[in-house]
Amino acid sequence: MAKKTLRLILGDQLNADHSWFQSVDPNRIYLMAEMRQETDYVKHHIQKVVAFFLSMRNFAEQLRSKGHQVRYYQIDDPNNPHSLESLIKQSIKEYQADKFEYLMPDEYRLDKQLGDIANNLALAAECFDTEHFYTERDELKRFFTGKKQLVMESFYRMMRKKHQILMVGNQPEGGQWNYDKSNRKKWKGDPPIPPEKKFHHKVSQVLEALNRADVSTFGNIDPGNFNWPCSRQESQSLLTYFCTRLLPHFGDFQDAMHTEEKFLFHSRLSFALNSKMLSPKEVIVSVLDTYYQKPEAVSISQAEGFIRQILGWREYMRGIYWMEMPDYSEKNALDNHNKLPDFFWTGNTRMNCLKSSIGQSLEDAYAHHIQRLMIIGNFALLLQVDPAAVDAWYLGVYIDAIEWVEMPNTRGMSQFADGGVVATKPYISSANYIHKMSDYCTGCHYDHRQKTGDKACPFNALYWNFLDEKQEYFQNNHRMAMMLNLLRKKSPEELAALKARAQEILLDPDKF
Repeated sequence: MAKKTLRLILGDQLNADHSWFQSVDPNRIYLMAEMRQETDYVKHHIQKVVAFFLSMRNFAEQLRSKGHQVRYYQIDDPNNPHSLESLIKQSIKEYQADKFEYLMPDEYRLDKQLGDIANNLALAAECFDTEHFYTERDELKRFFTGKKQLVMESFYRMMRKKHQILMVGNQPEGGQWNYDKSNRKKWKGDPPIPPEKKFHHKVSQVLEALNRADVSTFGNIDPGNFNWPCSRQESQSLLTYFCTRLLPHFGDFQDAMHTEEKFLFHSRLSFALNSKMLSPKEVIVSVLDTYYQKPEAVSISQAEGFIRQILGWREYMRGIYWMEMPDYSEKNALDNHNKLPDFFWTGNTRMNCLKSSIGQSLEDAYAHHIQRLMIIGNFALLLQVDPAAVDAWYLGVYIDAIEWVEMPNTRGMSQFADGGVVATKPYISSANYIHKMSDYCTGCHYDHRQKTGDKACPFNALYWNFLDEKQEYFQNNHRMAMMLNLLRKKSPEELAALKARAQEILLDPDKF
């Protein structure tokens, strides 16, 4: 009698090109499940849950169409045990499996849980790489061993050399490693934004199943017109659209924000990437092909600006996560403990930048990186919110948020809770930066130029109050020296007025 193998596929492991699937064997059973364990560990946006479940269902059907045997549990299946351990043991018994195999999880909690389960099974178990990332889990840690400081730029240059991306021999193509200074333009309506690439999923069946299972979510969704790619084919079509229509201006405006354009020239590929329907390699190859085939349309600063996000930042954050966990999840270097304002769940605030960015997040389960960092994250840090609350909100609200990528970006870069592991200084600003990079300040209830008084933008007083309260912590940080010098030049009267305004905001941010 042939031996049977049970193979587990998690919801963010939808890699159709994985070596597992290159041959069909009737004695291999692929196990997939929509579980309360995963819907409930943090409260998720409804679009995030729907996107994962619809993509998982499409992936299961794709495997079946190729002849693979798949056991799939939907969320409302009465036989669904809703926990990994029970699911695996139940399936081993059902199929009389002789071996259990799984793909390396990308979240620490699941890695530990599956490792413990595998070690306690009364049969052989084996773990395989997901064959997705450019780097191994510990590659960043090995690269920085013996070096005084973690710097993303040095890691990024190593990656460029190692994988020969935008390189001429051992030198960067174009003579520069980084075109970040060219990537900070404010979008004022020109060039025009191409028509959005849309997907029109009818998701009432998934919503009905979630309702029957009594899964608690938040945010909005259109049941008849769900607008995210949920299959490999759709993900590839979005990649093609990005390269041909958006990439020519991506780099210039990647930090820009605008009230009437949610996506600007951003790719919206992050969900497809983080669920592994697309690989980072094929994304970068597509960008490079477009750049080399259409140099008159796509300059090197556009291509490099995007590649840096994938080859540099994405791989860097993953390396930080595995280097620092599990202690990373408890870090709170600035000792911040305030609660998250209620308007993070409603978007109900008179601050136009936050109303737009949070409102968009609740409406679309999406905001681009500058909205997340310099509007929402900036405000949370200036409010001195507990980083655990910020983590939970970001992890729940965004369709692409999986802990390995969310936590280093939020607790590290955005909230400086790691004390400088990811960023050398906190990403904070007054209203001036927001006015410079967006049109949010136009028509806002508050005046970005005023620092005190009822019409003063809350970002201004909170900014100076934060610097004053945290100046002892940052006194030896050379990157904060200019800001702290400006703080010290303020008269006692001006500082007192700023702090009084800040305390009013801190006392009840939901009034603003």
